[in-house]
Amino acid sequence: MLMYPQINPVALQIGPLAVHWYGLTYLAAFGLFYWLGTLRLRHQPYASLSGAQAWTRRDVEDILFLGVLGVIVGGRLGYCLFYKPGYYAAHPLEVFAIWQGGMSFHGGMLGVFTAMAWFAHSRRRPWLQVTDFIAPCIPTGLAAGRVGNFINGELWGRFSDPTLPWGMVFPASGSMQPRHPSQVYQFLLEGLLLFVLLWLYARRDRARGQVSAAFLVGYGLFRFIAEFFREPDSFLGLLALHMSMGQWLCLPMIGAGLWLWVRSSGKSRFQ
Repeated sequence: MLMYPQINPVALQIGPLAVHWYGLTYLAAFGLFYWLGTLRLRHQPYASLSGAQAWTRRDVEDILFLGVLGVIVGGRLGYCLFYKPGYYAAHPLEVFAIWQGGMSFHGGMLGVFTAMAWFAHSRRRPWLQVTDFIAPCIPTGLAAGRVGNFINGELWGRFSDPTLPWGMVFPASGSMQPRHPSQVYQFLLEGLLLFVLLWLYARRDRARGQVSAAFLVGYGLFRFIAEFFREPDSFLGLLALHMSMGQWLCLPMIGAGLWLWVRSSGKSRFQ
């Protein structure tokens, strides 16, 4: 049994200015996305496009900017609508109180999809060509976010067997019983493992939409599995069929990925 190390969430304090580790993990996520995006320009079909359809570093920069907006706006709205709709309907101004916490990955994903739809329309590019481009660059950002969750000592797991060697006590949970370090599980599954699988898969020429489909199915499955070890939100608990809200939100994601995979199979990358 391990004890959570009680890491100071503030990485650097300069007078009244406090730099939090969680903010640094976001910066790391954005930096990794930009670096991987520049490498992605060498993959097919992006490396072979020319003229008005050619992809450049400027495209990566614009996608990153729009993606950040999508993550913040979509993540916040998703949390308010998926997890606490009644509360925020009664306190609408608190929707803007981002400093109080409360972000949803699934909402952030929808926000990014919307931002990418606008980017694709403005550049006259197929939307799936854009989502195929960004899909392999996203998991490292998810991994960075889980590091931030662990440093903050939040989103801990469910109670584990006391004999589990890596079972960890999170005092902030209000219990001194060992729990699954679910942040680490998610870091490994939907972060590192998903990145390796997607990156290797996307390096080869694929039909348009298949890389996006692989991301939807891969993340949905890994998140669904991780939710079995993660403590559900106290104000929601487990829902129908003893599944968490995160698991219910993953089901349409997996279904959409499978549908897109079937739809994309056999098509040319230029269709």
